[in-house]
Amino acid sequence: MADTFDKTRSSDNEVVAFRVNGQDFCCDIMSVREIRGWSETTILPHCEAFVKGVINLRGSVVPVIDLSARLGLGTTEPGPRNVIIIVVVEDQTVGLLADVVSDIISILDDGLQPVPEMAAASSGAFISGVLMLKDTMVRKLNLSSVLPQTRSVAA
Repeated sequence: MADTFDKTRSSDNEVVAFRVNGQDFCCDIMSVREIRGWSETTILPHCEAFVKGVINLRGSVVPVIDLSARLGLGTTEPGPRNVIIIVVVEDQTVGLLADVVSDIISILDDGLQPVPEMAAASSGAFISGVLMLKDTMVRKLNLSSVLPQTRSVAA
């Protein structure tokens, strides 16, 4: 039986795999703009608890989300070993705080398994599928659901 991933095929969907609070996740590589080391954030008052603050990314103010807190896995006390994954979803640029980036993986067409209905309802649509990698299950994030919705201001 073939593996559900192959690091040599470039025509398949590629994902960036990373760890958050000891759990394995991934996201579409086309959403990732860069991966950078942890840098202190500027805290903004009255933000959601999962927003660590903002960073200056080459002149742009970018919010940093604690993925562990957002996914209900507890908060992260970031340190020099943590990373910020800069992603762009639609027109929003956001940093995702993670423990470490572990790999870039090509997914075969049938490699992404659907989230079971019972689990999908309780996960808040944050997970779009599950990859089976040898003896590990990696959850693929639905970044549109994970990122906080921007509020439009009435004119």
